[in-house]
Amino acid sequence: MQEILNQYFDLTIMGDHFSEVLEAFWINVKLFLVAGLLSLIWGLILALIRQLPGRGAMPVRFLAISYIDVFRAIPLLMIILLISGSLPYLEFLPKAVRLPQWFGESDAFWFGVMALTITYGAYMAEVYRAGIEAVPPGQTEAARSLGMSHRQAMRNVIVPQAVRKIPAPMLNEGIALMKDTTLISILALNEVVQVGRNIQSATFNSSALLLGSLMFLVVILPLARVVDRMIAKNQRFTRGARAAGP
Repeated sequence: MQEILNQYFDLTIMGDHFSEVLEAFWINVKLFLVAGLLSLIWGLILALIRQLPGRGAMPVRFLAISYIDVFRAIPLLMIILLISGSLPYLEFLPKAVRLPQWFGESDAFWFGVMALTITYGAYMAEVYRAGIEAVPPGQTEAARSLGMSHRQAMRNVIVPQAVRKIPAPMLNEGIALMKDTTLISILALNEVVQVGRNIQSATFNSSALLLGSLMFLVVILPLARVVDRMIAKNQRFTRGARAAGP
């Protein structure tokens, strides 16, 4: 037991490297914020393309469905390696795209953002789709009867209602995305896992890694409780609606 305490709970090492680990954890938070926002936008675009009506839209619907299926099937780690291992060598692209250094962040940071956005955009699209399909079909019919086009009906009627139905699953995907930012350590980005491993190699002690884990707990546990409350509230609302029904 004492060996475990010494290996993982050395308060001296935690204190000596706290600022270093915290700075690295902030990189994970930035990855989460940037990739999370882009994933929400990209996922909504994919979901709307998937909902396009008519035979003429069939090719783009097929592409959207194929994209969602493919990137939900390929492990995120492989996407990270494929992007970082191929994008810098695509000579037909501008250097600013092949080796992005936008807003003072390293290319490894942006490769991670790209991989997270590409992958989680597919997951978010499925969450949006579930929300859109949960809106009663009569809402679409009513909007179209008022002379709205499909685009106007989706923008003004369907999507606003769908978004109100999906905050809990969206937060669940956000929690998963936050944890998956640690996979970017494979690119030697100095995020919390990479820095924790560097300290582990220097001290032969894992307390810095545990410290990073505790930082994730501080952020993710409140989010998990928010999800639980949203689910419970939705269940109460559903039971109330059923009880009030005919």
